[in-house]
This record gives sequence, C-alpha cells and structure tokens, in this order.
Amino acid sequence: MESDHVAEGEAKGILSVLEVRGIPVTDSVRERITSCTDLDRMDTWLERSRTVERAEDLFDEEGNADKPIS
Repeated sequence: MESDHVAEGEAKGILSVLEVRGIPVTDSVRERITSCTDLDRMDTWLERSRTVERAEDLFDEEGNADKPIS
C-alpha cells in the first residue's frame, strides 16, 4: 500500500532529524515512530523533531513541546 511507504519515509525523516540533532532515541520511541500509520500525526512529529529537547517530547499531544522547562 502506498500510504505504508509514505509512513515509512516519514518515520525515517523523523529519526534522521533526531539523529542529526544528537537527540537519543530509545527503542520504545523508535518503535512508536516506525509503527505509526497516521500521516497527520507523523507530520506533527516531524515538525516537532526540529525543536524538541528529548525524543519523548514528540508525543506531547498537548502542544507543550515548545514551552521551556521551568
């Protein structure tokens, strides 16, 4: 299915951005990213991958990933 290939490409992109930025990715985070098939969610994660401090922050559905930690 074509959307599976798109999702696979999105996952690679997200993981690549995190890697280039030096953000460690746990196995559980990698699994969550690579098993996702929701392209809208993956687009959000790709955008967040450019600014998050921790890979786990990709999944902050409340949109708090951009807020500084107090």
